[in-house]
Order: sequence, then structure tokens, then C-alpha cells
Amino acid sequence: MIDLRPVGYIIGMLTSVLGLMMLIPAAVDLGYGAGHWLVFVESAVLTMTAGALLALASRDALKRTLSIQQSFVLTTAVWITLPFFGAIPLMLGAPHLNLTDAYFEAMSGLTTTGTTAIPKLDDLPPGVNLWRGLLQWLGGLGIIIVAMIFLPVMKVGGMQFFRSEGFDTLGKILPRAMDISSALIRIYVGLTIACVLVYMALGMTGFDAVMHALTTMSTGGFSNYDASFATYKGAPEYAASIFMALAAMPFIRFVQVLRGDVVPLWRDPQVRAFIRWMGYAIAIIVIYRMVRHEADFWPTLREVTFNVVSTFTGTGYASEDITKWGHLAFTVLIISGLIGGCTSSTACSVKVFRYLILLEAIKAQIQRLYSPHRLLKVHYDGRPVEDSVVNSVMAFFTLFILSYGVLIIGLTFTGLETETAMTAAWTSIANIGPAWGPEITGNGSVADFPETAKWLMSIAMCVGRLELMSVLVLILPRFWRS
Repeated sequence: MIDLRPVGYIIGMLTSVLGLMMLIPAAVDLGYGAGHWLVFVESAVLTMTAGALLALASRDALKRTLSIQQSFVLTTAVWITLPFFGAIPLMLGAPHLNLTDAYFEAMSGLTTTGTTAIPKLDDLPPGVNLWRGLLQWLGGLGIIIVAMIFLPVMKVGGMQFFRSEGFDTLGKILPRAMDISSALIRIYVGLTIACVLVYMALGMTGFDAVMHALTTMSTGGFSNYDASFATYKGAPEYAASIFMALAAMPFIRFVQVLRGDVVPLWRDPQVRAFIRWMGYAIAIIVIYRMVRHEADFWPTLREVTFNVVSTFTGTGYASEDITKWGHLAFTVLIISGLIGGCTSSTACSVKVFRYLILLEAIKAQIQRLYSPHRLLKVHYDGRPVEDSVVNSVMAFFTLFILSYGVLIIGLTFTGLETETAMTAAWTSIANIGPAWGPEITGNGSVADFPETAKWLMSIAMCVGRLELMSVLVLILPRFWRS
């Protein structure tokens, strides 16, 4: 039987930290003269107390490193538990959501999905919007650490290939997991501060700059405006595109850059493919819009670049109604969202790495057809890829497609129109953000969705953010007996 006390201790500590973070929006509301600050103080006390009690009850169990089984339980339990506490301020005060909507909003925040269940954002107290941004920022940081430290050890979806990337290749620089985490945190905070300063220099207010920097670097996409990023068209769109792209690149490469080694960043196959594929998507849509709609080049380039990068990275900001761009442009954006960013970034979806492995595996299989006696090995970044990694990647693609299809069917059964169900499944399982359909409200929220649909999407957001298998393995009886 798995000892869950170490898991409880870590969750208790993280819950206490989450409660402590609630004091930030409390201070902001107090500074703005909003009476809502007391709600965050009450929520902070409840959350920190619960976290402290759980940690104290389990403190004697954390005497050695976590086992594989405990790591699986921990990663899933964190993303299931923390949204409940993150939802407390949204229920006790404005916007006074019920449990379903509040949990959905918090899950969307911590998984950096960006879909909202709040129908009106403009009128919320500033502390509430900041809390939504903080949830995404914390979720983005958390997923980087999970991707670098836990998923490679857990061998999820081919991530075991990066086990040496995190611990051997960088062994002389960052020999321990805690060192890796602290380095990643410094880079994440540094890029967020840089993003804030750039946004302010380009005309955003201090609050708006902080809010959007939090959700840009986490590739989350929450905004404090119903119009999303359309409030700041022009130069801020270019700046956001750059920071979203940076957030979707492997953060471990930034560690190497700070150590004076720039070459690995540029030579990383993920980074090069990510930039190249985004360029292809931008070029196709720009040409298509100019030919079909006779659009002006420079405004079109700016609009397309921003929205393609936003969708590709899974951020989910919107500055235009992309459904009016035409079927080809919309299809390219849907495909872009299903690709996603790089491994060990805040980006979501399938990830560039897996597509590169898939393409190499297909290439090797085709070569075997006309050279059946050749010994062919899949390579990535000049290194041979073990069959276990290839098999894991193939299993991930299969499971992703099946999960997507099952989710569409499930959402349709709740009463959603087919178009809405398809885009809602796309946005939740790939953690992208926007959805389209007759049930979507004016600001893109899912407030009018049936409660069952919201719970299905909440589950999908959690499963998709944690790379599917790390969650689904928990339903196997053999896992709990091992």
C-alpha cells in the first residue's frame, strides 16, 4: 500500500503557500479602497490553516525521496486540491460564483488554460482579477518544475528522454533538483519583471502591465478586460508575441544562457521547429487574408502574428475575432493549438518534441518498407532514441486523440451544440483557452454551459495539463497494489 503521508505533507505546504499568496490581492484591494480585501484575508486564513494542519499531520513521513507511485499521486493531487482552495475567494466574494464555476475558474487558472466562467470581467474588483492572474502565474511555474523534475522520472509520454537533459547534461552546473528549481524560479521571475516593464513602457497602466505579464509568461491568457488583449492593440501585441514565444521555449536552455552558453538554445531542435512552424502558420494566414480579403500588410501581419503566437503557445489571448478570417485561417489556428510549445516550458498541448519524434518514427518506418533488412534507429538532436521513448510518444498520441474524441461526445451529451463541444474539448484537453459556439458569451466565457459540461472540462484541463498518462494511471487497480 502506498504511503500517502509524504504526499499530504507536500500538498499541505503548497496549500499554505497558496493561502499566503492570497494576501497580495488583499493588499491590492485595500490599496484601491475596495472593501473586497477582507474576503481575501478570510480565504487566506482558511487556506493556510488547512494547509498547516495537513502538513503537521504528515510531517513525520517525509524522511526520504518520493517513490514513483508517490510522485504520480502527488502531481495529480496537487492539481486537484489547490483549485478548491483557489476557488474560495471567488465564492465568498465577488463574483460570488457557485462551487462549479469557482472550481472551473481556479482549475483554468492553475492549468494555465485561460477559459473563464465569469461573464463580466470589467467590473470585478482589482484584487479578484489579480488573483486570477496569480493563479495562472503559479500554475505556469509549477508545470515547469513538474516537467523538469517529475515527468522524466515518471516516464510520461516520452519525457524519460529528458531525464538526462535535466540531471546529467547540466550535472556540472545544477547537480540537484532543488538547484534546478531555484534557477528556474529566478528566470521565471526575471522574465515576468521584464515583461511588466516593457508593457508599462508601451502604455499599459501599472496594474494592467502586472496582470498581463503574469498571464503572458504563464501562457495562461486571463485578462482583466472582456475584450482581452484587444484593449491594447499595436506595439503591445508585438511585445506580447515575443514574451509568449519565450515562455513557450525550454526554460532549462535559459539557465544555460545565463551561464554563458547560448549555443544549446539555438541548436535545440524543439526551439528551431517551434519558431519555424509558427512562421509557416503566420505566413499562410497573412497571405490568405491579403488575397481573400485584400487586407493591408502591416496591420494584418501584426494581428496574425499576435493571434497565431497566442494560439500556438496555448496562451489564449485574443485581439481579433479569428472566426471572421476564413476557414483556412481558422483551421491553421486549430492545428497550431494542437501542436503547442516546447517541453519544460509553460506552454501546453502535445508539444513540439513529440511531433519531431513522430515524424522521425514515420520516416524510419517508410525506410524499412524498401530496406527491410536495414537496422534503423530513430534519432533526436543527434542522439538515438530508445524504443521505449518512441512507444511512449506513440501511446501519448493515441491516448490524446481518444481522449479528445471521448470528451467531444461527453460534452455533446450535456446539451452543447456540436461546434461548441468540439472547440470546448479542444481548448480544455490542450489547455489553450478560447472556444467558439452559440453557447459562448460575448467575452468568450462558458458561463452558460451546463454544470456537467464545466466539470468535464475541469477534469480535461487537469488531465491535459499533466500529460494524460500521469493522471489516468491512477485509475488502474494494479498501480495501488504495486
